[in-house]
Amino acid sequence: MLVYPPDMERAMRAALPRLELVTGQGGHGWTLIDITDELGRWLASHRHAEAFFEEPSDLTPAIVDKFETELVTKIREQLSTAPADSVVALVGVGSIFPFLRASSVIKAIDDEVSGRLLVLFPGLHDPETHSFRLLDARDGFNYRARVIDPQKDIA
Repeated sequence: MLVYPPDMERAMRAALPRLELVTGQGGHGWTLIDITDELGRWLASHRHAEAFFEEPSDLTPAIVDKFETELVTKIREQLSTAPADSVVALVGVGSIFPFLRASSVIKAIDDEVSGRLLVLFPGLHDPETHSFRLLDARDGFNYRARVIDPQKDIA
């Protein structure tokens, strides 16, 4: 988990080419999966899109569950084509908030990763409880991960 304050989102995205370069120099492949626009695309193509835009509360949990299923399937398809022992950078998890929990998406895909999963995570990490809070907005979730703090680990 590459945890950083949400206001650093653009800086972290700008650092992706450098991360890819360093990863390649370390002898590993690099695969970027960006889910930033997936919710918008999915909503725009939904047959009830106009109703959702007029009344967002019409997005019931059952409808959001369908989006999560489709998103997880799409990510897993991309993971299946990633080279073995590569770093897979998952970008855009902030864009699914507040509709989906990042923890459920991560847990649904992590068994498909053959190398390392690097999740760019705009939020907070509590080292005492080892919990993560996406955009500092929800109760945290526990996830066994090595935390990369850009304030400390990236020069």
